[in-house]
Amino acid sequence: MSEKIRVENLCKVFGPDPELAMRLLQSGLDKDAIFQQTGMVVGVNHANFHVNEGEIFVLMGLSGSGKSTLIRLLNRLVEPTHGQILLGGHDVASLSNKALVELRRKDMAMVFQSFALLPHLSVLDNTAFGLEVAGVGRQAREKRAMEVLAQVGLQDYARRLPSELSGGMQQRVGLARALAVDPTLMLMDEAFSALDPLMRKEMQDLLLHLQSEQRRTIVFVSHDLEEAFHIGDRIAIMHGGSIVQIGTPNEILRNPSNAYVKAFFKGVDVNKYLLASDIVTRNETLEIRTTADLRADFSGAVEQLKAHQKHHACVVNEAGQWVGMVSVESMLHSLEAPSVSLPAALLVGVEPVVGHISLKEVMRCLVKTNLPLPVVDAAGYYMGTISQQVLLRKMVEEENNHG
Repeated sequence: MSEKIRVENLCKVFGPDPELAMRLLQSGLDKDAIFQQTGMVVGVNHANFHVNEGEIFVLMGLSGSGKSTLIRLLNRLVEPTHGQILLGGHDVASLSNKALVELRRKDMAMVFQSFALLPHLSVLDNTAFGLEVAGVGRQAREKRAMEVLAQVGLQDYARRLPSELSGGMQQRVGLARALAVDPTLMLMDEAFSALDPLMRKEMQDLLLHLQSEQRRTIVFVSHDLEEAFHIGDRIAIMHGGSIVQIGTPNEILRNPSNAYVKAFFKGVDVNKYLLASDIVTRNETLEIRTTADLRADFSGAVEQLKAHQKHHACVVNEAGQWVGMVSVESMLHSLEAPSVSLPAALLVGVEPVVGHISLKEVMRCLVKTNLPLPVVDAAGYYMGTISQQVLLRKMVEEENNHG
């Protein structure tokens, strides 16, 4: 997976003598100590991270943690004090003003918490505004604007004024305006936080839908845990201007890097974020790796299942990929035939699920069957099974660990 952005040792100090603050940082003083001694504020402290092509990368933290400053450093709405911002191999921090303007017009867009729409312009003209600034002709820019308004479901409101729209619809216009210039990188600063919970969820789902079709690179600032976990491929947790942990939602939730991150998620209902891969086990269901002697394979499996009072087994090929599920009865029936047939022994209608499905999907599948639920990875390799008993045991365990 290729990188879209790489940030190295990025710092921002607000105050009259940033170099003094930088020397104090190097000497080991933290943000609070520097403020007490100098009155200067360290907004971002030696941030190091990368964002992959097509990824939604969420910057998360409490108020004052530095997340909004950091996202504004990426397009130099805030000028960095120190460090590099590499976009496609070019250092944004050293671009001339002319080159920076071109970058913002053609390859980078930003969506703010405030809708920032021009009240005297129609929805169509607001959407096309960035293209107009870039010198695109009226016919071409209006055609493009209508295309993106259709993507966000507002094509019928093109001639309305912003004041005639609800808050959620206005934010859709803001999103459409960002999409109109067809950027490869979108920066979104608390973009949905001004909306009510229902509208916020709708906008999150719309963003994920558009992302599934267009695969843009998105850096998204949020203070909302539900939002970060819902949309983020990876999350960076910030505290005191520093990035204290980066990982997938599950990685951070289950392996917090320090006491601050652990406290950040205290009381979170972990079960809401469990995936099939977090629950699956290989110990509950017998695994049959087929050989050339299928009769011996089945005979041995039947004996093991009866000895342990089990009824089902999963069959995998020599490479470990899922083949199907068998039962004691289906194997015995096959063994009674003149020649043992694997296809004839496989239970009909048993399909595996992939490891990245949610707990809700796992539960939906389990209520439809009394059989263990087989789980595979994206390449079809067998990961194990989930039974109703395993699921309940895991949910109780997670509740005890994170309560």
